[in-house]
Amino acid sequence: MKPMQPVRGTADLMPRQKSQMNIILQKASTVASRYGFQDMETPIFEFSEVFSRPLGESSDVVAKETYSFQDRGGSSLTLRPEGTASVMRALISNGLTQSLPQKFYYGGPMFRYERPQKGRMRQFHQIGCEYIGSFNPLADAEVIGCATQFLSELGVFDTCILHLNSLGDAESRDDYRASLVAFLSNYKNELSIDSQRRLNENPLRILDSKADEDREIIKDAPRLPAFLTTQAKHHFEQLTNALDKAGINWQLDTNLVRGLDYYSHTAFEFITDALGSQGTVLGGGRYDGLSAMLGGPDMGAVGFAAGVERLALLIEKNEEFTYDIAVVIVDDEVASDGFALAQNLRLQGFKTDIPMVPQVGKKLKRASLIGCELSFIIGKNEIKSDTIQVKIMTTGEQKQIGISQVISFATKFFKRELESNFSE
Repeated sequence: MKPMQPVRGTADLMPRQKSQMNIILQKASTVASRYGFQDMETPIFEFSEVFSRPLGESSDVVAKETYSFQDRGGSSLTLRPEGTASVMRALISNGLTQSLPQKFYYGGPMFRYERPQKGRMRQFHQIGCEYIGSFNPLADAEVIGCATQFLSELGVFDTCILHLNSLGDAESRDDYRASLVAFLSNYKNELSIDSQRRLNENPLRILDSKADEDREIIKDAPRLPAFLTTQAKHHFEQLTNALDKAGINWQLDTNLVRGLDYYSHTAFEFITDALGSQGTVLGGGRYDGLSAMLGGPDMGAVGFAAGVERLALLIEKNEEFTYDIAVVIVDDEVASDGFALAQNLRLQGFKTDIPMVPQVGKKLKRASLIGCELSFIIGKNEIKSDTIQVKIMTTGEQKQIGISQVISFATKFFKRELESNFSE
């Protein structure tokens, strides 16, 4: 029988990969808390409207990429393709719109049916921060500052460049969209098939096209900054002034857009050349119009999200799980005593293994392979004399101590309070 394989676009998180993911999640949560973002979590699936309303039924995500299904009650449900809409829905449905602003951090699996590639899977993991309830450009700066510090403490910031653009307010975008459509209509037949479709549905997305024929055309396209209203310019200036004062470097990228109507003002991405052509490791922006689309009040919001698998490709830490102590059982008759000793060590916080291989030599070899620094060797003779043999695995030093001294010895050893000759 052919062995079963994981579904295409999914991956098993074996200990090495899970360790990398834990590093990222723990770092993100720690940094986010410094900025006042509180941990929260939403269900993995939502009513499909939570995503189809803001994203649009005809958008690529909803039309081609969502995992949607009907449950037994006839409701249309969708596995979440991103986190922002779910977080906004949760804020509204939990009655938090009367106590704004709210700052949330989240992390968890997302699902999109897209072509699997390096760092992009059909089940993937995201972390994100959402600052909901403020129109102030300093909220944008807070979110970008948090993202900057997170990437810095993860050790990947030096490989990234912060790209920044203003999408303006509704008036700015309406004027710009009309000008962009007029320009691109002159080249309609020369655009890629996807961009020809987007010309009517979502023309701003064409600016983000990777197709060579599109990139050649959009080099001469009008730029959004020329259409910004006075208010939109002021918002962007306040943001960039704050970033400059804080020493956060950025570069203007007028092709950086968000095609959906609920996005406004700030759009940003941290881009690296260390991952090939798919270089965005973290992105975000302001989405003031999302709340109203989900039945909530008009309120400002800004946030970011990052793919954990993408970040894992950049970090150097490949930490293997290691044990602290091995309890090496010499005789089967004292197996229960060995187990009791190991359990006591675990209760004291030591990562402890009982090597389940034959022969003492192989047990000690196993202890060394799994990173144990100490081995406690227990047999019939040790039980009779209320003693235990202790071996330091890195030096080979070995001596006998009283069974009652085991916890004290281990504690002092891992606090590096013992000398190499075992003197206490």
